[in-house]
Amino acid sequence: MNAHDSSTPAEAVRLLPSLDVDRLVGDLLTARDHLWDEQSSYVNGRVSRWAEQDWRCLAVRSPGGDKTRTDPGGPGSVEFEDTEWLDHMPYVRETLRSIPGPLYAARFMDLGPGVVGYPHSDPKFSPDWGMARLHMPVTTHEEALLDLDGEIHRWQPGEFWFGDFSRKHQIQNLGPEHRVHLVVDVLVTPELARLFPQDWADYFNGPEVLYNRPAVTATDEERKAARCSFEAPEHLLEIEVFGSLTGPQPQAAFSIEDTERGLAVRSPQDHLFPLEAIGGNEYRLVGWSDERTITTRLDAPRPEVELTYRKGRRSEQLCVPATPAA
Repeated sequence: MNAHDSSTPAEAVRLLPSLDVDRLVGDLLTARDHLWDEQSSYVNGRVSRWAEQDWRCLAVRSPGGDKTRTDPGGPGSVEFEDTEWLDHMPYVRETLRSIPGPLYAARFMDLGPGVVGYPHSDPKFSPDWGMARLHMPVTTHEEALLDLDGEIHRWQPGEFWFGDFSRKHQIQNLGPEHRVHLVVDVLVTPELARLFPQDWADYFNGPEVLYNRPAVTATDEERKAARCSFEAPEHLLEIEVFGSLTGPQPQAAFSIEDTERGLAVRSPQDHLFPLEAIGGNEYRLVGWSDERTITTRLDAPRPEVELTYRKGRRSEQLCVPATPAA
């Protein structure tokens, strides 16, 4: 337990089950002759900021199954799919399928010798935003470490870890060998919570965790009925910061459109953010959690959309007038 109060869980915890190190390494070796790509990030619908250090990735699951996508993805992307690398990795495929929740990005992340990362936090990868980031060390050594919220970790091959990377953290590899982890992002579900030790039960039963609802298929009629335009706070599609829906703030024009692939929100910058239905005319952003949803009520006497931001079980709503599409 770290310096937080007793009601706050530790910054990291080892999960069950243990993993077969030899099979993990065997799968990894199928791609070692390939020059891995530099890590990149994904911010508000666009890939950006290629890593300047020796920090490389091999994506086994990515937006659209694109093996060149080394970023974790996010809203504004396409559905996550397995990449062709997974065809050669039977144990990794088996391990990923055993994780009880919708999987987003899964990447082998290789930290080169002598690399010291910069301290930072990733607020969107936390259970209160409906996400969990899991680590499966494959190769490492004593001088490769993670400083997570002031606690030093040296996770070992065969272990399976959850870390709260919304807290400040820094990685470093001062040894002579590469450090490789398989890093998996998954939506939080009650089934995923059961992988955690019993002393985390109160946390997962409490108000700090956002559980995600399964997606449903919207009918053609529902898709047609959801098309509209509306004005909303301009940060509606900017998920890097938990903004507020209330109070005076800049507004922008948005629209919900029915594209060849399904419903999508068009941003003021003319970028399409695909949507998936979660029932009751409510939609979340593809590549994202229930943290941010849009509910359409276009058959009401005054057509409107309801915008919802969530953090754990807390939520904030804003209803705005909507103009149904012709």
